[in-house]
Amino acid sequence: MQPLFASAFTLWGSGITWLEIVAFVLAVAMVVLNIRVNAWAWPLAIVSSLLYFALFWNSKLYGDASLQIFFAAVAGWGWWQWLRGTTAEGDALTVRTLGPNGRWLALLALALAYPATALFLQHYTDTDVAWGDAFPTAASVVGQWLLGRKFVENWPTWVVVNVVSVGLFAYKGLWLTVVLYALFIAMSFVGWRQWRQMAAAA
Repeated sequence: MQPLFASAFTLWGSGITWLEIVAFVLAVAMVVLNIRVNAWAWPLAIVSSLLYFALFWNSKLYGDASLQIFFAAVAGWGWWQWLRGTTAEGDALTVRTLGPNGRWLALLALALAYPATALFLQHYTDTDVAWGDAFPTAASVVGQWLLGRKFVENWPTWVVVNVVSVGLFAYKGLWLTVVLYALFIAMSFVGWRQWRQMAAAA
């Protein structure tokens, strides 16, 4: 993969690699397809996640790098859910809301996963941003599950993840990825609006 780490151009004093460019394009296409509830988003997720794993590991963002492996693995599950998944009642999955109890459980999962992830990164890696890296890592796990099950609440989760990630990647000088996650913020609001409309129509 060494040729992919070659610098394509410089942005704000940092070299932008070919790997980051390809991952950027695939990730944007993936979110567009997610907004449209198109199952082809998932294979794009697998490829872009593996590319971002290499990029983040190279930048010592081990939490986010490990998260990309999780994303790639769970994308197969998400693809299956969107094609063959069913609700507890046995109906095909449709875009829907989580409900109050589900929201509290999602927040509880985040409250437990965030410090556990941060403490692991702090003690077992050489990262300099353990707590900053841990939050989007833990929140993304929650968001990915919500997305796979077609819950509207995945979109506000991604808004929060993307806002935190913009600051984290700016600190690391990954400027094209900063642009990507800033774009993700806007796209998450679009997805949130469209999925709420779909859920209301259903």
